Amino acid sequence: MRIPRPKLNYANVIATVALFVALGGAAVAAGLPKNSVGTNQIKRGAVTAAKIKRGAITSGKIAPKGVTAGKLGANAVLPGNLGNGIISTEKISDGAVNAAKIKNGVITTNKLTNGAVNTGKLGDDAVTSGKLADGAVTPAKLSAGVVGQLLSTLKSGETLRGVFDVGATAAAAGDTSHGGVSFQFPLANAPAVTVLQPGQTSANCSGLGGGNNQTPQATGGNLCVYVTASADLAEIDPLVVENNTRLGFGLTAKAKDPGSYYAYGQWAVTAP
Repeated sequence: MRIPRPKLNYANVIATVALFVALGGAAVAAGLPKNSVGTNQIKRGAVTAAKIKRGAITSGKIAPKGVTAGKLGANAVLPGNLGNGIISTEKISDGAVNAAKIKNGVITTNKLTNGAVNTGKLGDDAVTSGKLADGAVTPAKLSAGVVGQLLSTLKSGETLRGVFDVGATAAAAGDTSHGGVSFQFPLANAPAVTVLQPGQTSANCSGLGGGNNQTPQATGGNLCVYVTASADLAEIDPLVVENNTRLGFGLTAKAKDPGSYYAYGQWAVTAP
């Protein structure tokens, strides 16, 4: 008996060829030699984030300057991702760290280099008496421009200023009253004295000055006593400076008639 055989046609041939191509391609893919696929064989856009295994990209696989600010997503770099010493001063751009970006308590005294905080970096009223430890300000820490020295004499050219007020109620004409003034810092020698009535000046006592008439003036080596107001003082020796020393001076006011009398004003003394 004769067995019927299928006849070859176009559809059968094409199906058979396709099967061989498919099987051959899989065999070729499965048998790729190591390192045979390089950058030239990878199609643009073929490697996406979803196709990269977690942890596959390490620091050793990133070229220098390969990661720039424009390639970092929001919150990509967190404090926990930075190792100790990774961010150094030369890696911080100018103006990158400002006061708003510094956490409270981050900058402590042990993190400040010697000389880092100077007067130019202190804000107005930054240093108050409440922020100074007991004994922090000593004579050795006062500059030469500070008025005098706590245990020494008034420096040459420096001026002390103050006010005086002397008077009483006289029982009779010629009664006197006395007052005294001590210098905050002693002079090297007793100064020359000039007493000036309201509006008066002299070569060594140029006036009250200062734009507010509250800055009495005196040249070096002189004590200038400016009377700004008085009442019922004697015409002769109404106000006399006595006991003038390097430590201060005394004042004597004399009454013209019985009743209330007084003199008050300002003084200045300048070290020669």
